[in-house]
Parts: sequence; C-alpha cells; structure tokens
Amino acid sequence: MYFLIRRVFILIVLFVFGASSVNDVIAQHSVARQWNEALLSAIRVDFARPTVHARNLFHTSVALYDSWAVYSGGQASTFLLGKTVGDFNCEFKGIQSPSDLKSARETTISYAAYRLLSHRFKNSPGASASLDSFDALMAELGYDINFTSTDYSTGSSAALGNYIGQSLIDFGFQDGSNEEGGYENTYYQPVNSPLLPALPGNPDIVDPNRWQPLTLDIFIDQSGNVIPGATPEFLGPEWGKVQPFALTKENLTIYERGGNDYWVYHDPGAPPYLGGELSDEYKWTFSLVSVWSSHLDPSDSVMIDISPASVGNADPLPEKLEDYRTFYNLLEGGVSGSGRAINPYTGQPYEPQVVPKGDYARVLAEFWADGPDSETPPGHWFTILNYVNDHPLFEKKMKGEGAVLDDLEWDVKAYLTLGGAMHDCAVSAWGIKGWYDYIRPVSAIRYMADQGQSSDPGKASYSENGIPLIEGYIELVETGDSLAGADNENVGKIKLYAWRGHDYIDNPEVDVAGVGWILAENWWPYQRPSFVTPPFAGYLSGHSTFSRAAAEVLTLLTGDEYFPGGMGEFHAGKNSFLVFEEGPSVDIVLQWATYADASDQTSLSRIWGGIHPPADDIRGRIIGKEIGVNTFNRASMYFNGMVTAVEEKTAPLVNEVQAYPNPVLRGEYVTIDVGRETSTISYEMFDTMGRVIYQKNSLNTDAGVVKIAMSDVPQGVYYLRIISSHINHTYKLKVD
Repeated sequence: MYFLIRRVFILIVLFVFGASSVNDVIAQHSVARQWNEALLSAIRVDFARPTVHARNLFHTSVALYDSWAVYSGGQASTFLLGKTVGDFNCEFKGIQSPSDLKSARETTISYAAYRLLSHRFKNSPGASASLDSFDALMAELGYDINFTSTDYSTGSSAALGNYIGQSLIDFGFQDGSNEEGGYENTYYQPVNSPLLPALPGNPDIVDPNRWQPLTLDIFIDQSGNVIPGATPEFLGPEWGKVQPFALTKENLTIYERGGNDYWVYHDPGAPPYLGGELSDEYKWTFSLVSVWSSHLDPSDSVMIDISPASVGNADPLPEKLEDYRTFYNLLEGGVSGSGRAINPYTGQPYEPQVVPKGDYARVLAEFWADGPDSETPPGHWFTILNYVNDHPLFEKKMKGEGAVLDDLEWDVKAYLTLGGAMHDCAVSAWGIKGWYDYIRPVSAIRYMADQGQSSDPGKASYSENGIPLIEGYIELVETGDSLAGADNENVGKIKLYAWRGHDYIDNPEVDVAGVGWILAENWWPYQRPSFVTPPFAGYLSGHSTFSRAAAEVLTLLTGDEYFPGGMGEFHAGKNSFLVFEEGPSVDIVLQWATYADASDQTSLSRIWGGIHPPADDIRGRIIGKEIGVNTFNRASMYFNGMVTAVEEKTAPLVNEVQAYPNPVLRGEYVTIDVGRETSTISYEMFDTMGRVIYQKNSLNTDAGVVKIAMSDVPQGVYYLRIISSHINHTYKLKVD
C-alpha cells in the first residue's frame, strides 16, 4: 500500500512542484527510516499478526531511539538501555563520547536494528527475502554483519548496537508475549465449536455472545500466506499480559476465568448480549452490518460525494449504546459527520467528488483491510506517517513548534511515539478481545436468522432471539418468492438484501457479485472466501483502536490535525484496485482532511466489510484516542530526559492523584493533590491539538498540593499533565 500511495504522491509532486522537486522526495532518507522501511517490507511477507507486528514495530522503534538517545548526553532518556522495565534490567555502564556523533548514531542504530530484526523474522514464511534484505541494507550502509561483539567498553558503536539489539531480544523473551513458544496461547479455549461458512446457517453454536472459530477449506491470511489447518486459532487472547509502553496500573483490570487471569487495560465494559438487558442493541448492531452489505453494488445508481466537503468531521462520538442509532445511518450508511467546507491551507472549498456508493464502500473495505501484501493495521499507519514525513509542505517540528529537527531525530522520536501507541493498542484491544470473547457478524447474523424474526409475534418464525425485520432489507421468505425453493422448503426463513457472495463470482478479476435477495443462512462478509473473518474475537475493533490512536499521535507530533496542505489522498484505479471482485467501476480517490477523518473512515470500512458492528467500533475509537494522548505524553518525557533509571512494571501507581473541580469555571482554580509530600511538581496544560496553554516546571508545593488559576483559559476541553518524582498522569479537563 505504501508504495502505491507513494507513487501517487510523487506524481502529484511532478504536477504541482515540477520535476526538479522529485529528487527531494526520493532523496536519501535517515538510517532510521531505512530500517523502518525494511521492517515494513518484512511484515508484508510474514504472517498477518497485528499483535506481533505492533510489538515488532515498537521494539524496533526502541532500538532506533535508544541508539540515538544514548549519545544525547542525558538530554534524552533511553527506554530500555540502562533501565529496569517490568521485570527486566538492562545494565549499561556508559560509553565514551564519540568523535563523530552522526556516524556513531547511525552505526549503533544499524547494528541494533539488524540484530533484532534478523532474530524476529528468522522463522517468517518470507524469511529468505527478509533476511537477505537486512543483509543487503547493512552492506549498502558499509557495515560488517559478521561483527557480533557486544563489548561496548572499547567505545565501539557497533558493539553497542549489538548489545542494544540483544537486550531487546532478551527483553522479548520475558515480556509476556510467549515469543519462545511461537506466541501460542497457553490456556484460552473457545466455548463454541467452529462455524463452517460453506454450509448454511450456524446450527452448532452454543453461546451466541461468544467468539466462534471458522473451519474453511483453505485459510489464507491477509498477507497471502496459506495457514496449515483449516480452523485458525484465536490470535492473542492473552496479549493483555504483554509489557506495555505507557499503559499504567490505573488503566488495568484483572479478571479471572477458568482459573486463569485476563489482563484488561481501559476496560470498556461488556458489549450488548443477546438475551440480556441490551438484547435489542445486539440485534440492531449486527442487523446494521447486514443492511450496509446492501451498499456494495456499484450498479445501483446511488451516487455520493466522498470529498472532505461531505465526509468526515464526525466528532463527538456517542457515549451510550442507545446513542449509536443516531450516530450511524442504518439505511444509507455512514455516520453523522458534517464534513469540512474550507481547506484551511488553500482557503478554498474542498471540491466535491461524486462516485457510486458501491465503489466507495468496496474500496474502503479493501484499502483499510491491509491485505494481501499487508503491513497489518499498525504498520499501515507507519506508511501514512512516512507519507506525511515526505510531503514537501511538512516541517519536522515537534508539536509544530520550535526548530526544525534533522531527519534522524524526527524519525526516531516519531517512530517511538507511534510504535508505543500501536503496541499499547494491541495490548489493550486484544486483552479486551480475550476477556469478552465476543462474537463476529458472520456468526451472529446466521445464528439470529436460524432462530427466525423477533419483530412480530403474529408472523411466522417468531423468536425473541431472532433477527429484527426491516422492510426492503431483512424480510421473511413467502410462498411465491424466488427463494422459496422447489417445494417451498425455504418459506418462513429469513432473507437479506445484501452482497450476494462468492457463489456469484467465478473469476474475481472480471466478476462482480452485486447485491440481491439471499437466504440469511448463506450471508458472507465482503471478504475473500479463504479468509471470511479475522481469527480473533470482535469486541472491540483493533482497526478502530489502532487508527484513532495513530490519528491522535500524528496530530500531537505535528501540532496540526490536518494532513499537510489540508489533504491526504489515495488513488484506486478503475478495475485495477479491488481483489475480492472486479472494480472499482470508476477511479476512486480516497481523501482525508484530517488524521481523525482517515481514522473514522477506517472504522466504517470494517462495517461495510462485514467484520465489525457499531458495538465494536465506538469504544475502540474512544480507547484509541486516550491511548494516543497518553503515549505522546509518555514519549515526551523520554525526549525531555525526564525518565529515571527504574520503571515499575506498568508505570507508577497514580490513583491517589486528584485534580478538582472538573469541570472548572473560568477564573476559578484547579487544585492538584498528589497525595503525599513532594518538594516540587511540574504540570502542563495543552489543548486537543497538542498546543501547550500553560507550563510550569519545578513548582514548590505545600504538602503536595498546588492550585492553578484558570483566569486566562478559554472555554473548551484540555489535558492537564501532572509530573513529580512519583507521578506522570494526565487528566482530561473541561473549562466552562
């Protein structure tokens, strides 16, 4: 995907800026960027494992960053080198100052990344190509791969790189991921027997609120790898135990089931359950997926404007399940975003782009699915970060302020921040997936349809656990219906107006399934028949969590919620982009004014793709937003040299901190009480764009209490970050 988006970007540069500017676009990148690109390429030919690759991206970012920060003279703190992180102590005795700082940093970075990546991808299905590419990059950079010493006491920057790489390898062996066991589950077991999607209905499910494995004739993951065994196991249900970056004990809830612990960070509470108090919301949220499946036909004559003038600007997000019904448009698709009238950089209105809705929905579903040839969702956002970094209008200023950073400093800091956020999203989202173990749409829709309809007790096939009827979209098969069967054997069953599925596709390169009435027992998501649905629970959406966190990180890093120039784009060519079937029928250009708009589009793509219902989506976005902000704040502490030598396993316990009142009136005071004696306290208050409103360092306190005047603060929502010797905590603060 990155190479496609990069090719389009270079064509834009040729057209707008002239040929002479292209050399600036494709000029030599920093050594950190080169290793990031090597990692992304290796991910694309590995198994599609979002959790594992979020961890790989983070740990590699640590290798790059620590190799840079160690030479900062204490101005920046390392993450692992010389620290205790969790139960792992990484001893470091220091290294003499190099005579050539740039060369020392680049050498240390390269050896650290090479040692770590060569280890992590040695058992990949694409190992041959990946390991060769790592060797080739080292040769291109002029380094000897046979130098393996870790004795940096001689002042060798290469040996220090090897030491950092080996330390990260050792750290990974005990971080809770079960890397040495091939990342396999140690105790999780599904409660439901597998669904066979090739057969009608869902007759063998035991609990319609719990995840159900799938048995396929052949399973091909989103990176195009054929997986041995036709019933893929749940990927990462115990991942909540993996050592995070910025998640804290305050965020953690530990549950127990079957004598085993499930660690859940940012617990969102239970999803709606069929048969429970929110049974109607369960029926609605999965029914919406079926209805949106009816939008996947480019020949239905429905045209929509997909430019930022009409799509995007969807905040605020609904907080309650009952509010989802007004946020999502059940029948027409999309959400209640107002769009953006003016590009703030050009001062001109965003130009409309009117296209078939069926093409737009299908392109979204495939573009944001990240496959095949996928770098997985966490890696996808690294490609977007690199796209932003290359934009000729972008200046590499931290938070959009101060001096322009050199390429290497910007890259190592940006990668650590985004990598930390993606890793924490994986820890949080998959911890939630493992504990709540929630069902996917293909299982839920087929199960409810097997029960019947739940709308009218006076009609045929009534069941409280049935699917609700929606005229024109979810109906009963009646006598004389084309679906009734030769002997009316299907009369009384549920039919859906939906994407017709793979029975209507002989050759995906030329065929389009289209939309029509099908028996609900045969409903398929808009996915390949060899994939159907990702092999892990639905609640909550990893895509929504990753994407919203990344959007927050990019906004805070750049100091701007907008893409450079007010627009990010991706071109999907007519009849050349789609993989599941032919299409799109016209050229489609996905456009995003802001990073949040791109994130929101990601979330909707999973509904149109039949992978997630709204119940999975919103809470993922909310948690991702919080993780993004907290990760940026935590990373900033490292950049400012504020992290001490010893870290607790999940960072300091901070639940004794109080900031009150909240909300606070303008002109009044916010009181911060850190709960114990401390000589000083620092704080900063910044807005949702990351712009610092107030900042005070080393403020003397009285018994750990300080008051902050809100006299000059405009009304709005802010973040109040509190730091002392034992505190690093951020409050969301509203000023009225």
